[in-house]
Amino acid sequence: MPPGVSAATLPYMRHVPPPAEELALLDHELARLDARRLQLLSRRAWLLGVLRAPAAPPPPPPAPFPRPYAQAAPAPVHAPARGAQNVLLVLGGLLLAVAAIAFTLFSWGEMGIAGRSAVLAVVTAGALVAPALLLGRGLPSTAEAVAVLALVLTVLDAIALHAVAAPGTDGLAFSAVASAVLVAVWTLYGLLLGRLRSPLPAAVVAGQFPLVFTAWAVEASATGFAWALLVTAAADVVVASWGRGPAVRVTAYTGAVLTGLISLALALVLSVSADGVYGAVGPGALLLAGAVVAVAGAWRAPAPTAVLGGVVGGLAAVAAVGGVPGAELPWHWAVLVYLLCGAALSAVVRFRVPRHVARGVLGASASVVAAAVLWAAPVVAAALLGPASVPAGVWSGAPGGLRDAVGPAVPWSGSASAPVVLMVAAGLTAALHVRWPQALPEKGWRIAAAAGTAVLGWGAVLALLAVADAPYAVAVGVELLLVAVVTALSVRRAADALAVTSVVCALVGALGVGLLGLAAEPATHAVSVTLALLFAAAAATARVPAVRSVLACAAVLCAIAVPCAVGASLGWGAPHTAPLVLLVTAATVFVGARLREPAVALPVELAGAFAAVFALGLSVTDAPFLALVLGLCGVLASATALRPERRSVAGGLAAALFVAAAWVRLAASGVTDPEAYTLPVSVAAFAVGHVRRRRNPATSSWVAYGPALAMTMAPSLLVAWGDPHWLRPLLLGVAALAVTLAGARLRLQAPLVLGGSVLALDGLHELAPHVVQVFDALPRWAPPALAGLLLLAVGATYEQRLRDARRVRESFGRMR
Repeated sequence: MPPGVSAATLPYMRHVPPPAEELALLDHELARLDARRLQLLSRRAWLLGVLRAPAAPPPPPPAPFPRPYAQAAPAPVHAPARGAQNVLLVLGGLLLAVAAIAFTLFSWGEMGIAGRSAVLAVVTAGALVAPALLLGRGLPSTAEAVAVLALVLTVLDAIALHAVAAPGTDGLAFSAVASAVLVAVWTLYGLLLGRLRSPLPAAVVAGQFPLVFTAWAVEASATGFAWALLVTAAADVVVASWGRGPAVRVTAYTGAVLTGLISLALALVLSVSADGVYGAVGPGALLLAGAVVAVAGAWRAPAPTAVLGGVVGGLAAVAAVGGVPGAELPWHWAVLVYLLCGAALSAVVRFRVPRHVARGVLGASASVVAAAVLWAAPVVAAALLGPASVPAGVWSGAPGGLRDAVGPAVPWSGSASAPVVLMVAAGLTAALHVRWPQALPEKGWRIAAAAGTAVLGWGAVLALLAVADAPYAVAVGVELLLVAVVTALSVRRAADALAVTSVVCALVGALGVGLLGLAAEPATHAVSVTLALLFAAAAATARVPAVRSVLACAAVLCAIAVPCAVGASLGWGAPHTAPLVLLVTAATVFVGARLREPAVALPVELAGAFAAVFALGLSVTDAPFLALVLGLCGVLASATALRPERRSVAGGLAAALFVAAAWVRLAASGVTDPEAYTLPVSVAAFAVGHVRRRRNPATSSWVAYGPALAMTMAPSLLVAWGDPHWLRPLLLGVAALAVTLAGARLRLQAPLVLGGSVLALDGLHELAPHVVQVFDALPRWAPPALAGLLLLAVGATYEQRLRDARRVRESFGRMR
């Protein structure tokens, strides 16, 4: 015991075991948990065996509290044996059913009327009585198989009865009566022998046919067939709600879904194709009755079935109520009627309806609203992107109205209700945002409803401009105002769905108004300047960095259009306009250096780089201006390289741009001896690089010597390839050899790679004619044979070549 520690405090100290002892305790506890899990699994298996064989005397249960570390022996499970027994019984019943059918169809004529009736009656009676005796002896599976055979025999009895007793009766009418009798017989049989599982579901299946056969027999109309199916579905709903056993309920639910959907589909077709209001009343009543049946079936159903019933009931109610007035209206106004009916379904939250049914009805309402919005979406798309399809050229003159600027993208006469549809949908989503139903989980859906309101309201205004054929100036001004509104909405929001939606709407709206402004020169200048300033101001005041970066990039992209429009107004060509575009890149270099957030500065500079690439594309057709643009880009890259965090990328890029500018300038000037211009610059650049490496030995040779070497060697190589004389290639080869040897001696990557590449290409140029002659002299089989031998040699020494390549790569990686 350490000195100064009282013995009385030892019992109150908390013992902290060392890691090894604690690990042993954890292993001990895990082993105990595994033993307990094995015990529970064994008990579960024993209980399953007891439930599957209720007639057999249960074996004694295992000990309730076995030892913690003893391996509990699993109780015998009779699932495999009972599975084999069920297979044998099913096969036996199937064979008997096949035999009975064969006897009825093929051996019927060999016996008289009395014999045939006696045989079927005796066999059917015996098959119906046998399950009761088998159940009394504790053989439920065998009784089930015999009961299925008895059901099949009753069907055969009905067929035989029609063939013998009533051969002249209408087959459809007799089938309707026979199916109804079979339903009653099988239901009574299943209720008397309650332990059998097949008679009651079979009665439900047979119950799908009496009314259908009856409608078919009386040659009912499509409405009559639909009513027969709907009444059948209603009966299925009653059975599914109050039937005995899960098998009966599942079968009844399945029948209700099939017959109900077929009935509602027929009613919907009749409602849509009705000639007038009076013609739509009958299908509407059928649809309304179908909605009542669907909701009634969903009232006591499980959650998925209840949601499905609510959806079907809601859609049927919308089709029923909206189809009557919609039959007298044009289709584009009928869409509005259906939308209003769908919006009225949202009132279900004010009634005491089961939660899952209410969700289904609200889902139906959302489906109707979504379908109406999709119908109106082409009008909005035409208002935004239609100007791109107008065959008239840029600055062809301000059109009289928006439709002239958009073109015949949609049939405007059939789209008059599109703005109203979008406004109603926006009002509905706004109401959901203000008073979110308590029957629905929120979980961000309230914000989603607000975002939907913003999108739908924005689209409604665009559709209204197009449908009303607003004047061109008014349309441009209103669309700019819309972009400003949705941009302002995204500035003060957090990073939620509403902010993202507002930004997307602002970008898409900017694209649309930009295309619209191309029709007139003043509109192009006004739109491009306004959008650039608007996005720049919004980026400066936005709260979320992601929103700031997106809006800043949008400002840069819109600003590119400003110098392009100015150059076009001055009558300049694309190459002469390219230096003006670089003013945007210069602005991004300045702004990127002032911004303190890397998440915003980097996207802005990348957008400026895109502007520089766009300027290069404009000047590519004029070599002198291309050289000028390359040089200006090199200056901007050098300015960016002054910042330490951009130096590694911008420094090399600036050197490459300067070298490319020199090459292009020499080529544009028709210089045949570029060494006289490039060699002094290379010497100066080489001296600068050498001084830098002496001050900072960690500097890469590509940064220090790469631009200086490439400045002279690359143009010389290009000229040497077209030089028919021998002096230039010889001097270039000697210089490249010296550079390669110096790079290998000093272990520098740039001289080694550049010198070796130039030396190889120069040598290939000199040997190319001789190689061609040799290949012409060789027979045609020689090159493939040589290639094959080379591949065999490489394959035989593959591992050695791989090790050599790995050593070369490692030694190359150690160079600077």
